[in-house]
Amino acid sequence: MTFWTGAINEPFAFAAQVGFYDTTLRDGEQTVGVVLDAEQKLEIARALAELGIERIEAGFPRVSDEDRRAIELIRDAGLRAEVWGFSRAVQADVEALVELGLRASVIESPISDLKLDALGVSREQMLDRIRRAVAFAAERGVTVAYFGVDGTRADPGFFDTAYDAAVEAGAREVVVVDTLGIAAPEAVAELVGRTRERLGVPVHFHGHDDFGVATAAALAAVRAGASWIHGTINGMGERAGNADLAEVALALRGLYGIESGLRLERVREVSTRVRALAGYELEPWKPLVGENLFTRESGAVASQFHDPPAIEPYSSELVGAERRIVLGKKSGLDSIRIKLAELGLDVPADAEPRLLERVKELGARERRLVTDDELRELASRA
Repeated sequence: MTFWTGAINEPFAFAAQVGFYDTTLRDGEQTVGVVLDAEQKLEIARALAELGIERIEAGFPRVSDEDRRAIELIRDAGLRAEVWGFSRAVQADVEALVELGLRASVIESPISDLKLDALGVSREQMLDRIRRAVAFAAERGVTVAYFGVDGTRADPGFFDTAYDAAVEAGAREVVVVDTLGIAAPEAVAELVGRTRERLGVPVHFHGHDDFGVATAAALAAVRAGASWIHGTINGMGERAGNADLAEVALALRGLYGIESGLRLERVREVSTRVRALAGYELEPWKPLVGENLFTRESGAVASQFHDPPAIEPYSSELVGAERRIVLGKKSGLDSIRIKLAELGLDVPADAEPRLLERVKELGARERRLVTDDELRELASRA
């Protein structure tokens, strides 16, 4: 058994089939300070496909020649995942997709009055742009998922009108978009469910984490019938980032019993490589991929280290992690004994309390963990 969550979630289990649409290479690259070149994007795309991601958004070809080249490399890589493009509701954007031979793309346009007013575009003008761009793409064999930017802040009536226009023009799928992460999970569920019932086409959900509920909102979207969840590796993206696809997959499986195609045992490896290429660090306590997830310093917890279900909600093997003990101010005798055995150090039992005292003193004085070499030195004088 790999999950130790008990029976508390059983009354809330539900059945669903959901796929993952990864936008690390487009929305994820909008993380402040992150710039990925074409070869790096190809490497990430290959890793995403191996991870089990079904759809990869390769990018927005009109951003730059480098982005266009990245799309060409990914398009020709023979990946098992579908390769999608990204386009505004602008004919020139769609033409670029067609020239590249992409067979599927998101086509986006803002639909909230806040966005429209900022752009100086009327509702009728935007509806015309939606109809023209979607029809142009559909007529050329491109599978379109219409993406209403800032849809969660749009007037509900105009939201429906815009999505109706897109579907009537040829969009085969639609994306409910929480651009600024302002929708509570319950609101996401209502909007996704209503849109799916009204339009009768597959519905995606694209959420951001500005209020810290992107994973919860994605789960609510799945419960409401979303066929696809958008997100990124490590939740990267502008502002507070996007939904973290691996977290969504973990929660679906561990809390609701819903399987996905994502290989959880590969996530930490991919997470590490993506952040190395992008040049940023993660908080060590981040779910699933954080460094501290299976690392124990507390002596009280170390006393139960031999019994993972007592101190962990799921196994380290599930996510390809290693369990380990580290020493510092908060260590206990069990911590010392486990670490001594791990390093093959022979210290008399009556000397262990004195060794623990020195470890705690060093950790408190230096305000850090005690290294293995420092423990060896302290143990030699115990």
